[in-house]
Amino acid sequence: MHKFLQDFSVPAVFAGFITFLIGISVSAVLVIQAAQILGATPEQISSWFWALGLGIGLSGLILSWKFKYPVATSWSTAGLALILATGNGYSLHEAIGAFLVCGLLSAILGFSGIFQKILSYIPQSLTSAMLAGVLLKFGIALFASMQNDWGFIISLLAAYVLSKRLSPRYSIVITVIAGLVLCPMFMQFHPPVLQWSLAQPVWISPEFSWSALLGLALPLFVINMASQYLPGIAMIKSYGYQPHVNQLIGWTGVTQTLLAPFGCYTVNIAAISAAVSLDDQVHPDPEKRYIAGISCGFFYILMGVFAATLTSLLMSFPAIFIVALAGIALLGTISHNIAIAFQDVREREAALFTFLFSASGIQFFGIGSAFWGLIFGIIVSIILKFKVAQSCK
Repeated sequence: MHKFLQDFSVPAVFAGFITFLIGISVSAVLVIQAAQILGATPEQISSWFWALGLGIGLSGLILSWKFKYPVATSWSTAGLALILATGNGYSLHEAIGAFLVCGLLSAILGFSGIFQKILSYIPQSLTSAMLAGVLLKFGIALFASMQNDWGFIISLLAAYVLSKRLSPRYSIVITVIAGLVLCPMFMQFHPPVLQWSLAQPVWISPEFSWSALLGLALPLFVINMASQYLPGIAMIKSYGYQPHVNQLIGWTGVTQTLLAPFGCYTVNIAAISAAVSLDDQVHPDPEKRYIAGISCGFFYILMGVFAATLTSLLMSFPAIFIVALAGIALLGTISHNIAIAFQDVREREAALFTFLFSASGIQFFGIGSAFWGLIFGIIVSIILKFKVAQSCK
Protein backbone atom coordinates (compact mmCIF):
# COMPACT_ATOMS: atom_id res chain seq x y z
CA MET A 1 0.00 0.00 0.00
CA HIS A 2 2.90 2.37 0.78
CA LYS A 3 4.31 1.88 -2.75
CA PHE A 4 0.87 2.47 -4.24
CA LEU A 5 0.55 5.80 -2.42
CA GLN A 6 4.04 6.81 -3.54
CA ASP A 7 3.31 5.94 -7.20
CA PHE A 8 -0.22 7.40 -7.26
CA SER A 9 -0.72 10.25 -9.76
CA VAL A 10 -3.71 12.12 -11.19
CA PRO A 11 -2.66 11.61 -14.86
CA ALA A 12 -2.55 7.84 -14.28
CA VAL A 13 -6.07 7.86 -12.81
CA PHE A 14 -7.34 9.90 -15.77
CA ALA A 15 -5.60 7.54 -18.20
CA GLY A 16 -7.35 4.62 -16.51
CA PHE A 17 -10.69 6.40 -16.79
CA ILE A 18 -10.16 7.17 -20.50
CA THR A 19 -9.13 3.54 -21.10
CA PHE A 20 -12.37 2.46 -19.43
CA LEU A 21 -14.41 5.05 -21.33
CA ILE A 22 -13.03 3.99 -24.71
CA GLY A 23 -13.50 0.33 -23.79
CA ILE A 24 -17.24 0.62 -23.10
CA SER A 25 -18.37 3.62 -25.14
CA VAL A 26 -18.18 1.98 -28.55
CA SER A 27 -20.00 -1.23 -27.71
CA ALA A 28 -22.02 -0.91 -24.49
CA VAL A 29 -25.20 -0.71 -26.56
CA LEU A 30 -24.11 -3.88 -28.42
CA VAL A 31 -23.98 -5.75 -25.08
CA ILE A 32 -27.65 -4.93 -24.58
CA GLN A 33 -28.52 -5.97 -28.14
CA ALA A 34 -26.59 -9.25 -27.86
CA ALA A 35 -28.33 -10.15 -24.59
CA GLN A 36 -31.73 -9.30 -26.08
CA ILE A 37 -31.12 -11.49 -29.14
CA LEU A 38 -30.52 -14.41 -26.78
CA GLY A 39 -33.80 -13.64 -24.98
CA ALA A 40 -32.44 -11.98 -21.81
CA THR A 41 -34.82 -10.03 -19.57
CA PRO A 42 -33.97 -6.49 -18.36
CA GLU A 43 -32.88 -7.97 -15.00
CA GLN A 44 -30.61 -10.46 -16.78
CA ILE A 45 -29.14 -7.69 -18.98
CA SER A 46 -28.29 -5.73 -15.82
CA SER A 47 -26.66 -8.92 -14.52
CA TRP A 48 -24.56 -9.11 -17.72
CA PHE A 49 -23.14 -5.65 -17.00
CA TRP A 50 -22.64 -6.56 -13.33
CA ALA A 51 -20.67 -9.70 -14.26
CA LEU A 52 -18.66 -7.97 -17.00
CA GLY A 53 -17.83 -4.99 -14.79
CA LEU A 54 -16.69 -7.09 -11.84
CA GLY A 55 -14.86 -9.67 -13.96
CA ILE A 56 -13.02 -7.14 -16.13
CA GLY A 57 -12.41 -4.75 -13.24
CA LEU A 58 -11.10 -7.22 -10.68
CA SER A 59 -8.87 -9.07 -13.16
CA GLY A 60 -7.33 -5.84 -14.51
CA LEU A 61 -6.89 -4.32 -11.07
CA ILE A 62 -5.33 -7.41 -9.48
CA LEU A 63 -3.06 -8.25 -12.43
CA SER A 64 -1.83 -4.63 -12.65
CA TRP A 65 -1.13 -4.64 -8.91
CA LYS A 66 0.63 -8.02 -9.04
CA PHE A 67 2.88 -7.44 -12.08
CA LYS A 68 3.40 -3.65 -11.71
CA TYR A 69 2.61 -2.71 -15.32
CA PRO A 70 -0.74 -1.61 -16.78
CA VAL A 71 -2.96 -4.60 -17.54
CA ALA A 72 -6.12 -3.16 -19.05
CA THR A 73 -8.85 -5.74 -19.52
CA SER A 74 -12.06 -5.46 -21.53
CA TRP A 75 -14.88 -7.27 -23.24
CA SER A 76 -14.61 -8.29 -26.89
CA THR A 77 -16.51 -6.17 -29.43
CA ALA A 78 -15.75 -8.77 -32.12
CA GLY A 79 -17.28 -11.36 -29.80
CA LEU A 80 -20.43 -9.24 -29.56
CA ALA A 81 -20.58 -9.12 -33.35
CA LEU A 82 -20.45 -12.93 -33.41
CA ILE A 83 -23.29 -13.20 -30.87
CA LEU A 84 -25.38 -10.68 -32.81
CA ALA A 85 -24.82 -12.63 -36.03
CA THR A 86 -25.50 -16.13 -34.65
CA GLY A 87 -27.42 -15.64 -31.40
CA ASN A 88 -30.84 -16.35 -32.89
CA GLY A 89 -29.88 -20.01 -33.21
CA TYR A 90 -29.29 -20.61 -29.48
CA SER A 91 -31.16 -20.26 -26.22
CA LEU A 92 -29.79 -18.00 -23.49
CA HIS A 93 -28.87 -21.06 -21.40
CA GLU A 94 -26.96 -22.64 -24.31
CA ALA A 95 -25.10 -19.37 -24.87
CA ILE A 96 -24.14 -19.23 -21.20
CA GLY A 97 -22.75 -22.76 -21.51
CA ALA A 98 -20.74 -21.65 -24.55
CA PHE A 99 -19.33 -18.64 -22.65
CA LEU A 100 -18.27 -20.95 -19.82
CA VAL A 101 -16.50 -23.38 -22.18
CA CYS A 102 -14.80 -20.48 -24.01
CA GLY A 103 -13.39 -19.20 -20.70
CA LEU A 104 -12.20 -22.67 -19.80
CA LEU A 105 -10.40 -23.06 -23.15
CA SER A 106 -8.70 -19.66 -22.64
CA ALA A 107 -7.51 -20.69 -19.18
CA ILE A 108 -6.09 -23.97 -20.49
CA LEU A 109 -4.32 -22.30 -23.43
CA GLY A 110 -2.90 -19.62 -21.14
CA PHE A 111 -1.59 -21.74 -18.28
CA SER A 112 -0.21 -24.39 -20.67
CA GLY A 113 2.10 -21.79 -22.28
CA ILE A 114 1.07 -22.60 -25.87
CA PHE A 115 0.10 -19.00 -26.72
CA GLN A 116 3.41 -17.60 -25.45
CA LYS A 117 5.38 -20.06 -27.60
CA ILE A 118 3.48 -18.94 -30.71
CA LEU A 119 4.04 -15.28 -29.83
CA SER A 120 7.82 -15.68 -29.51
CA TYR A 121 8.13 -16.42 -33.26
CA ILE A 122 6.46 -13.17 -34.39
CA PRO A 123 8.78 -10.13 -35.02
CA GLN A 124 7.90 -7.05 -32.95
CA SER A 125 8.02 -4.86 -36.08
CA LEU A 126 5.03 -6.77 -37.46
CA THR A 127 3.01 -6.67 -34.25
CA SER A 128 3.66 -2.91 -33.99
CA ALA A 129 2.61 -2.47 -37.64
CA MET A 130 -0.57 -4.39 -36.86
CA LEU A 131 -1.31 -2.17 -33.86
CA ALA A 132 -0.59 1.03 -35.80
CA GLY A 133 -2.94 -0.13 -38.55
CA VAL A 134 -5.75 -0.97 -36.14
CA LEU A 135 -5.39 2.36 -34.32
CA LEU A 136 -5.08 4.44 -37.49
CA LYS A 137 -8.86 4.68 -37.91
CA PHE A 138 -9.13 6.51 -34.58
CA GLY A 139 -6.66 9.16 -35.68
CA ILE A 140 -8.37 9.52 -39.06
CA ALA A 141 -11.82 9.71 -37.42
CA LEU A 142 -10.59 12.60 -35.25
CA PHE A 143 -9.70 14.76 -38.24
CA ALA A 144 -12.58 13.51 -40.42
CA SER A 145 -14.93 14.83 -37.71
CA MET A 146 -13.87 18.37 -38.63
CA GLN A 147 -16.21 18.13 -41.61
CA ASN A 148 -19.25 18.67 -39.38
CA ASP A 149 -17.85 19.70 -35.99
CA TRP A 150 -14.77 21.72 -36.90
CA GLY A 151 -15.21 24.24 -34.09
CA PHE A 152 -15.27 21.62 -31.34
CA ILE A 153 -12.44 19.53 -32.82
CA ILE A 154 -10.10 22.48 -33.45
CA SER A 155 -10.77 23.86 -29.95
CA LEU A 156 -10.06 20.45 -28.40
CA LEU A 157 -6.90 19.98 -30.48
CA ALA A 158 -5.74 23.47 -29.45
CA ALA A 159 -6.25 22.54 -25.80
CA TYR A 160 -4.27 19.33 -26.32
CA VAL A 161 -1.35 20.94 -28.19
CA LEU A 162 -1.05 23.84 -25.70
CA SER A 163 -1.25 21.51 -22.70
CA LYS A 164 1.30 19.20 -24.37
CA ARG A 165 3.63 22.19 -24.65
CA LEU A 166 3.05 23.60 -21.17
CA SER A 167 2.36 20.46 -19.08
CA PRO A 168 2.97 17.18 -21.00
CA ARG A 169 2.16 14.93 -18.04
CA TYR A 170 -1.28 16.46 -17.57
CA SER A 171 -2.12 17.00 -21.25
CA ILE A 172 -4.80 14.31 -21.42
CA VAL A 173 -6.29 15.42 -18.09
CA ILE A 174 -6.50 19.02 -19.32
CA THR A 175 -7.93 17.89 -22.67
CA VAL A 176 -10.70 15.89 -20.97
CA ILE A 177 -11.63 18.86 -18.77
CA ALA A 178 -11.54 21.16 -21.81
CA GLY A 179 -13.82 18.74 -23.66
CA LEU A 180 -16.36 18.78 -20.83
CA VAL A 181 -16.34 22.60 -20.85
CA LEU A 182 -16.53 22.85 -24.65
CA CYS A 183 -19.30 20.26 -25.12
CA PRO A 184 -22.24 22.54 -24.12
CA MET A 185 -20.70 25.42 -26.10
CA PHE A 186 -20.66 23.61 -29.45
CA MET A 187 -23.52 21.10 -29.23
CA GLN A 188 -26.68 20.26 -27.36
CA PHE A 189 -25.73 18.35 -24.24
CA HIS A 190 -27.79 17.97 -21.09
CA PRO A 191 -26.64 15.48 -18.43
CA PRO A 192 -29.42 13.00 -17.63
CA VAL A 193 -31.19 12.84 -14.28
CA LEU A 194 -29.53 9.87 -12.59
CA GLN A 195 -31.32 7.36 -10.40
CA TRP A 196 -28.75 5.48 -8.35
CA SER A 197 -29.41 1.78 -7.88
CA LEU A 198 -27.26 -1.28 -7.30
CA ALA A 199 -27.18 -3.97 -10.00
CA GLN A 200 -28.42 -7.40 -8.93
CA PRO A 201 -26.66 -10.56 -10.20
CA VAL A 202 -28.98 -13.15 -11.76
CA TRP A 203 -27.88 -16.78 -12.05
CA ILE A 204 -28.53 -18.27 -15.50
CA SER A 205 -28.04 -22.04 -15.55
CA PRO A 206 -25.70 -23.14 -18.37
CA GLU A 207 -26.79 -25.78 -20.86
CA PHE A 208 -24.40 -27.59 -23.19
CA SER A 209 -25.13 -28.61 -26.78
CA TRP A 210 -22.80 -29.53 -29.63
CA SER A 211 -24.33 -26.87 -31.85
CA ALA A 212 -23.61 -24.09 -29.32
CA LEU A 213 -20.13 -25.41 -28.53
CA LEU A 214 -19.09 -25.66 -32.18
CA GLY A 215 -21.06 -22.68 -33.46
CA LEU A 216 -20.52 -20.20 -30.59
CA ALA A 217 -17.94 -21.32 -28.00
CA LEU A 218 -15.18 -22.31 -30.45
CA PRO A 219 -15.55 -19.29 -32.79
CA LEU A 220 -15.72 -16.95 -29.78
CA PHE A 221 -12.53 -18.50 -28.41
CA VAL A 222 -10.69 -18.07 -31.75
CA ILE A 223 -11.93 -14.49 -32.17
CA ASN A 224 -10.84 -13.56 -28.64
CA MET A 225 -7.36 -14.95 -29.20
CA ALA A 226 -6.98 -13.28 -32.59
CA SER A 227 -8.63 -9.91 -31.97
CA GLN A 228 -7.96 -9.34 -28.25
CA TYR A 229 -5.10 -11.36 -26.77
CA LEU A 230 -2.73 -11.19 -29.75
CA PRO A 231 -2.84 -7.38 -30.20
CA GLY A 232 -3.26 -6.81 -26.46
CA ILE A 233 -0.08 -8.69 -25.55
CA ALA A 234 1.71 -7.01 -28.47
CA MET A 235 0.61 -3.62 -27.16
CA ILE A 236 2.15 -4.28 -23.74
CA LYS A 237 5.40 -5.54 -25.33
CA SER A 238 5.64 -2.49 -27.61
CA TYR A 239 6.18 -0.30 -24.54
CA GLY A 240 9.11 -2.32 -23.28
CA TYR A 241 7.31 -4.49 -20.73
CA GLN A 242 7.71 -8.25 -20.60
CA PRO A 243 4.13 -9.45 -20.14
CA HIS A 244 3.43 -12.59 -18.13
CA VAL A 245 1.52 -14.07 -21.05
CA ASN A 246 0.55 -17.37 -19.42
CA GLN A 247 -0.76 -15.70 -16.28
CA LEU A 248 -2.64 -12.92 -18.09
CA ILE A 249 -4.50 -15.28 -20.41
CA GLY A 250 -4.96 -17.97 -17.77
CA TRP A 251 -6.47 -15.78 -15.06
CA THR A 252 -8.74 -13.82 -17.39
CA GLY A 253 -9.99 -17.17 -18.69
CA VAL A 254 -10.66 -18.37 -15.13
CA THR A 255 -12.53 -15.13 -14.37
CA GLN A 256 -14.74 -15.56 -17.43
CA THR A 257 -15.46 -19.18 -16.49
CA LEU A 258 -16.53 -18.28 -12.94
CA LEU A 259 -18.77 -15.36 -13.95
CA ALA A 260 -20.22 -16.82 -17.17
CA PRO A 261 -23.44 -18.02 -15.43
CA PHE A 262 -24.21 -14.37 -14.58
CA GLY A 263 -23.76 -13.17 -18.18
CA CYS A 264 -20.00 -12.62 -18.47
CA TYR A 265 -19.56 -13.57 -22.12
CA THR A 266 -15.85 -12.67 -22.18
CA VAL A 267 -12.94 -11.23 -20.19
CA ASN A 268 -9.93 -10.35 -22.35
CA ILE A 269 -6.75 -8.34 -22.39
CA ALA A 270 -7.70 -4.97 -23.91
CA ALA A 271 -6.15 -4.15 -27.28
CA ILE A 272 -6.96 -0.66 -28.56
CA SER A 273 -8.07 1.00 -25.32
CA ALA A 274 -5.02 -0.37 -23.46
CA ALA A 275 -2.74 1.98 -25.38
CA VAL A 276 -3.90 4.97 -23.32
CA SER A 277 -2.71 3.35 -20.07
CA LEU A 278 0.71 2.43 -21.48
CA ASP A 279 1.80 5.72 -23.03
CA ASP A 280 4.38 8.02 -21.42
CA GLN A 281 1.64 10.60 -20.84
CA VAL A 282 0.54 8.40 -17.94
CA HIS A 283 3.90 8.79 -16.18
CA PRO A 284 7.45 9.33 -17.45
CA ASP A 285 8.55 6.38 -15.31
CA PRO A 286 7.27 3.10 -16.87
CA GLU A 287 7.39 1.42 -13.47
CA LYS A 288 4.67 3.76 -12.16
CA ARG A 289 2.18 3.39 -15.01
CA TYR A 290 0.53 0.36 -13.40
CA ILE A 291 -1.62 2.82 -11.47
CA ALA A 292 -3.52 3.43 -14.73
CA GLY A 293 -4.35 -0.29 -14.96
CA ILE A 294 -5.57 -0.30 -11.36
CA SER A 295 -7.63 2.84 -12.03
CA CYS A 296 -9.21 1.32 -15.15
CA GLY A 297 -10.15 -1.79 -13.17
CA PHE A 298 -11.68 0.35 -10.42
CA PHE A 299 -13.95 2.16 -12.90
CA TYR A 300 -15.07 -1.16 -14.42
CA ILE A 301 -15.98 -2.38 -10.93
CA LEU A 302 -18.00 0.81 -10.39
CA MET A 303 -19.74 0.17 -13.70
CA GLY A 304 -20.63 -3.32 -12.53
CA VAL A 305 -21.97 -2.19 -9.17
CA PHE A 306 -23.93 0.73 -10.65
CA ALA A 307 -24.39 -0.86 -14.07
CA ALA A 308 -27.54 0.87 -15.31
CA THR A 309 -26.73 4.25 -13.77
CA LEU A 310 -23.14 4.68 -14.89
CA THR A 311 -23.73 3.31 -18.38
CA SER A 312 -26.63 5.73 -18.99
CA LEU A 313 -24.43 8.63 -17.86
CA LEU A 314 -21.56 7.74 -20.17
CA MET A 315 -23.87 7.09 -23.10
CA SER A 316 -25.38 10.55 -22.64
CA PHE A 317 -22.23 12.22 -24.02
CA PRO A 318 -22.41 13.10 -27.73
CA ALA A 319 -20.74 10.53 -29.96
CA ILE A 320 -18.33 13.15 -31.31
CA PHE A 321 -16.98 13.71 -27.78
CA ILE A 322 -15.99 10.04 -27.48
CA VAL A 323 -14.55 9.95 -31.03
CA ALA A 324 -12.44 13.07 -30.45
CA LEU A 325 -11.24 11.99 -27.02
CA ALA A 326 -10.26 8.52 -28.26
CA GLY A 327 -8.42 9.96 -31.26
CA ILE A 328 -6.41 12.47 -29.23
CA ALA A 329 -5.61 9.96 -26.49
CA LEU A 330 -4.24 7.51 -29.07
CA LEU A 331 -2.11 9.93 -31.13
CA GLY A 332 1.04 9.12 -29.12
CA THR A 333 0.49 5.39 -29.41
CA ILE A 334 -0.04 5.53 -33.19
CA SER A 335 3.25 7.40 -33.71
CA HIS A 336 5.05 5.12 -31.22
CA ASN A 337 4.05 1.94 -33.06
CA ILE A 338 4.71 3.37 -36.52
CA ALA A 339 8.25 4.23 -35.38
CA ILE A 340 8.87 0.68 -34.13
CA ALA A 341 7.24 -0.95 -37.16
CA PHE A 342 9.46 0.75 -39.74
CA GLN A 343 12.77 1.13 -37.93
CA ASP A 344 14.10 -2.27 -39.12
CA VAL A 345 14.89 -1.91 -42.85
CA ARG A 346 14.86 -5.70 -43.34
CA GLU A 347 11.25 -5.98 -42.11
CA ARG A 348 9.99 -2.71 -43.61
CA GLU A 349 8.21 -4.27 -46.61
CA ALA A 350 6.45 -6.89 -44.52
CA ALA A 351 5.57 -4.25 -41.91
CA LEU A 352 4.01 -2.06 -44.61
CA PHE A 353 1.81 -4.93 -45.81
CA THR A 354 0.79 -5.68 -42.21
CA PHE A 355 0.06 -2.01 -41.49
CA LEU A 356 -2.13 -1.48 -44.58
CA PHE A 357 -3.94 -4.81 -44.26
CA SER A 358 -4.70 -4.18 -40.57
CA ALA A 359 -5.93 -0.65 -41.34
CA SER A 360 -8.31 -1.93 -44.03
CA GLY A 361 -10.87 -3.14 -41.48
CA ILE A 362 -11.95 -6.16 -43.55
CA GLN A 363 -13.14 -9.40 -41.95
CA PHE A 364 -12.98 -13.04 -42.94
CA PHE A 365 -14.85 -15.77 -41.02
CA GLY A 366 -15.80 -13.22 -38.35
CA ILE A 367 -12.14 -12.45 -37.52
CA GLY A 368 -10.95 -8.86 -37.94
CA SER A 369 -8.22 -7.37 -40.10
CA ALA A 370 -5.64 -7.21 -37.26
CA PHE A 371 -5.23 -10.98 -37.24
CA TRP A 372 -5.23 -11.38 -41.03
CA GLY A 373 -2.88 -8.43 -41.48
CA LEU A 374 -0.39 -10.05 -39.13
CA ILE A 375 -0.68 -13.42 -40.88
CA PHE A 376 -0.17 -11.77 -44.28
CA GLY A 377 2.84 -9.83 -42.98
CA ILE A 378 4.43 -12.99 -41.57
CA ILE A 379 4.02 -14.75 -44.93
CA VAL A 380 5.60 -11.79 -46.77
CA SER A 381 8.45 -11.70 -44.24
CA ILE A 382 9.16 -15.43 -44.69
CA ILE A 383 9.12 -15.14 -48.50
CA LEU A 384 11.47 -12.13 -48.50
CA LYS A 385 13.87 -13.77 -46.06
CA PHE A 386 13.84 -16.93 -48.15
CA LYS A 387 14.68 -14.89 -51.25
CA VAL A 388 17.56 -13.16 -49.47
CA ALA A 389 18.88 -16.51 -48.24
CA GLN A 390 18.72 -17.95 -51.76
CA SER A 391 20.56 -14.96 -53.28
CA CYS A 392 23.39 -15.33 -50.74
CA LYS A 393 24.17 -18.88 -51.88
